[in-house]
Amino acid sequence: MNILFTSSGRRVALLNYFKQVYQQQYINGKVITADLKNNAPSAYFSDKHMIVPNISSPNYLEELIKICKQESIHLIIPLIDTELTLLAKNRHLFEEAGVKVLVSSVELNEIASDKKKTFQFFVENSILTPKVYTSEELEDKAYKFPLLIKPLDGSSSKGVTKIYNEKELIFFREYIPNAMVQEYVEGTEYTVDVMVDFKGNIKTIVPRMRIETRAGEVSKGVTEKDTTIINAVEEVVNLLPQPAGCLTLQCFKKSNGEITFIEINPRFGGGIPLSIQAGANFPLWTIQASKGEIFNVQDYSWQENLTMLRFDEAVYTESIQYAN
Repeated sequence: MNILFTSSGRRVALLNYFKQVYQQQYINGKVITADLKNNAPSAYFSDKHMIVPNISSPNYLEELIKICKQESIHLIIPLIDTELTLLAKNRHLFEEAGVKVLVSSVELNEIASDKKKTFQFFVENSILTPKVYTSEELEDKAYKFPLLIKPLDGSSSKGVTKIYNEKELIFFREYIPNAMVQEYVEGTEYTVDVMVDFKGNIKTIVPRMRIETRAGEVSKGVTEKDTTIINAVEEVVNLLPQPAGCLTLQCFKKSNGEITFIEINPRFGGGIPLSIQAGANFPLWTIQASKGEIFNVQDYSWQENLTMLRFDEAVYTESIQYAN
């Protein structure tokens, strides 16, 4: 079982958890990474690191397929939003080469990658979500402050800004590309990790309360077995078109107990190490699902109230060659 993690970047903890499962389960295989850069920290923790062109490059897929054949890859796990739809659309190219891609349907990835489509999905399925204001409503000032503004196609909370007055609204609508203005929601924010097989059957749901974030990624969090959130997330996942693998949903729990959803990310989230450390074995389940296993029994034996406090570590090396 050779796995290729694409856009591996700084996802060292996730790689290490997969390698740990290889050892514990006596799985023979390699964890291989691919990234645009040769100085990606993950390169120093994988069994082999491959340099690939930018995702927008016309030969990106060709290079991935070449790596898959060269390294006898069984499974590809993409780790950033920008390549999910691309890989979903071209899944057949990899399947022809005998490679499974851990990616949800094209439809789901298109819903997740466009915030207005995400909003429309929630509204059409009667799922509570913050109101998104139309241009007409903004012109008519049919809103009240504070508001939230963010890019339609953004990720990692880039460009997400709380707006307090008209002056800020005018400025940030021009400053932020593809800006979307929505209702600001008060409540406790949760990131929720979900594991499903390739038929959409749920293995587990792990809510993580976000205590603190840095650069859009959770830096402090705690697992909670909140049945209200778990049940609400299960309802949403069952409505998604052909989900597969790890999904990460974001929601708020309001003071009145309502669960309001804001985002869907059909990939491993940056805070997944907390869920794995708590006992939700996403790496093992990923391998099992890729081999065709169906999840007939759910698993909620993971540890509640496990807190994660993240900090920086460094890799020191003299082996990197930089172009002049």
